[in-house]
Amino acid sequence: MTPLRQRMLEDLQLRGLSERTQEMYVRAVRQLAEHYHKSPARITEEELRDYFLYLKNVTHYSRSATTIALCGIKFFYAHTLQREWTTLTFVRPPREQKLPVILSIEEVCTILVHLKLLRYRVCLTTIYSCGLRLQEGTHLQVTDIDAARLHIHIRHGKGARDRYVPLPQRTLQLLRSYWITHRNPVWIFPAPGRAGTGMSTATQPMPRSSVQDAFRAALKASGIHKRASVHTLRHNPEYLIMPSRCAKHGESLAW
Repeated sequence: MTPLRQRMLEDLQLRGLSERTQEMYVRAVRQLAEHYHKSPARITEEELRDYFLYLKNVTHYSRSATTIALCGIKFFYAHTLQREWTTLTFVRPPREQKLPVILSIEEVCTILVHLKLLRYRVCLTTIYSCGLRLQEGTHLQVTDIDAARLHIHIRHGKGARDRYVPLPQRTLQLLRSYWITHRNPVWIFPAPGRAGTGMSTATQPMPRSSVQDAFRAALKASGIHKRASVHTLRHNPEYLIMPSRCAKHGESLAW
């Protein structure tokens, strides 16, 4: 790691930003440096202006991707290098007015049926039935489950905020049944390791990317032609009544 990148990471930590945000901001600056094949400290303001035009007109970055790139690069130049450039105050990601992708309960259950591995099925069912973000689901710890009150304690969510979310009884049963298969003392969804071994002693949670890949594969296999993602499950308006409705699909929820 270069001293400059280390300095940016330290600045991000001092600002109190989450590890996920730190990762995205550093990646944004790294991509800028790779685009020009030189240190970001040597990039001029005119080159920075051309880069954002490139993101808009050539790569056609979405509004969210452009916002992340802008915030990461702006933080680097304003706080780490202490350069106040007009370009960084002028760039504005375009507003998007897109209708959200909605999956019916039957469609969600069909996708769950096509998940081949148990860990992905349980994780995505939990994300859907509790309305969690992807990282909130994969990073669930044993101590986060309040079985008596039927709540999940979400730690360090978006904006580094903690919160409680309702835990359906059926989802609690699924989590208990799955945890018994590995009995990791910390993680509900431990990293599987090679060939799924070593879960009982894993020190890291299951990677987010593997859950995303599993969802995309199941979506394709289901024959549902919607541009859905794991995040779509969180924003589905019917998720709170999912366990009882989806139970009639048997295979998707019974293990």
